[in-house]
Amino acid sequence: MPAARNIAVLASDAPNAQEALGRLVNQYGQHAPQDADVIVALGGDGFMLGTLHATQALDVPVYGMNRGTVGFLMNEYTERDLITRLNRAEEETIHPLHMTARTSDGTTTGALAINEVSLLRAGPQAARLRIWVDGKLRLPELICDGALVCTPAGSTAYNYSAHGPVLPIGSDVLAITAVAAFRPRRWRGALVPTGSVVRIEVTDPEKRPVMADADSRSVQNVVSVDIRSEPSVTHRILFNPGHGLGERLNREQFV
Repeated sequence: MPAARNIAVLASDAPNAQEALGRLVNQYGQHAPQDADVIVALGGDGFMLGTLHATQALDVPVYGMNRGTVGFLMNEYTERDLITRLNRAEEETIHPLHMTARTSDGTTTGALAINEVSLLRAGPQAARLRIWVDGKLRLPELICDGALVCTPAGSTAYNYSAHGPVLPIGSDVLAITAVAAFRPRRWRGALVPTGSVVRIEVTDPEKRPVMADADSRSVQNVVSVDIRSEPSVTHRILFNPGHGLGERLNREQFV
């Protein structure tokens, strides 16, 4: 990336993030995000996702430093030689998912998700779902606590905890993963090309209500959700050399 001259420092509400914000601003100055060459985000992965969404129209790279409890998208926090580290950082570009959720009252809601789009039961009974890929019914019935579609960048988040696969960065696939599948018990999910459109339908929404979530933007009482990659939106993330997403995803597979 071009030399970083103007820095915008953003921080979560966590006390240690706010304290770090004050120290970094005193040392390196502060600019508005729209006037910055690079945005420095202080927090955890949740704050990093929020920062990427909030600044996606600016085409400014974001360098995260971990001041939270989870930091897969973050670099190690240190105040020393920040400008040098920003200038040496390696840039990764990722594309989010686009969710179109339809509810029982006919409302349609669109949202973007960097990690995953998930459907989760919203009542005491398991969800009853069916899965279509590019207009073809692939799974007539999935009884489960939920299901999700994730990007490679998000494959070590909720997808990984649901025993989904780790996807190498740059791989042209999306993962479909069940959450606590009851039937079919042995279904281990699927990989589909990045250009696919995945539709997940709720077959008994009144008795078995389901909510959909795209990076913490939730929609209640969904009856169907269409999920696809959104190549027109690009997020630029900076990592210290040798510690980018590709290396992190590879390392996760051998832990």
